[in-house]
Amino acid sequence: MSGSDTSGPEKGSSAFPRNMLEFQDQFATEEACLAYLCQVRWPVGFRCPQCASRQGWRTSRGTFFCGQCQRQTSPTAGTILHHCRTPLRKWFLAAWLFCTQTTGVSAKTLERELKLGYKTAWLILQKLRQATVRAERSPLTGKVEVDETYVGGAESGVVGRQLGEKALVGIEVELDGKKVGRVRVRHIPDASGTSLVGFLKDCVAEGDDRAYG
Repeated sequence: MSGSDTSGPEKGSSAFPRNMLEFQDQFATEEACLAYLCQVRWPVGFRCPQCASRQGWRTSRGTFFCGQCQRQTSPTAGTILHHCRTPLRKWFLAAWLFCTQTTGVSAKTLERELKLGYKTAWLILQKLRQATVRAERSPLTGKVEVDETYVGGAESGVVGRQLGEKALVGIEVELDGKKVGRVRVRHIPDASGTSLVGFLKDCVAEGDDRAYG
């Protein structure tokens, strides 16, 4: 039996859902989510990651068995979904909310919308954030504005630029006219020139404009 079992959603159904109703229609079941994942991983049918054979079939456990080398492969292998007990539907909804909420999504939001424990919602959010970071990000270019800010609440007896228990975070923003482009954020030990210049050298291409806030 060939890998034709991985055909996934019908043509046209893989378009990004524009609203919650479309999302619920497209990913109404676990099977629909799994079929979509298989279609994305193997758009022309299953291909064994070990021997590259296309002679494979779906097992009752949801894995794919290679008739050539006898290896079983999970559709979630090598992804942030692997070995996760949370249903795929909840993962897909978390990813959709993560991509569509203009003001961002919090772990509390995922806890409420996905009906999960806070710890599980927080872990899902961290994995989604990690998955969206490019491993080889190119330096910021053009006009770049740099500033720093404190993260943490008010502390008794801490004034001015003292840190106390707060964290100092450097922020670099790539500007294109009035538009904001790419952003780099990093925890820095202090607001000294050495810390800020080191942050700049790591994240901004040489020769580009830097505007300090």
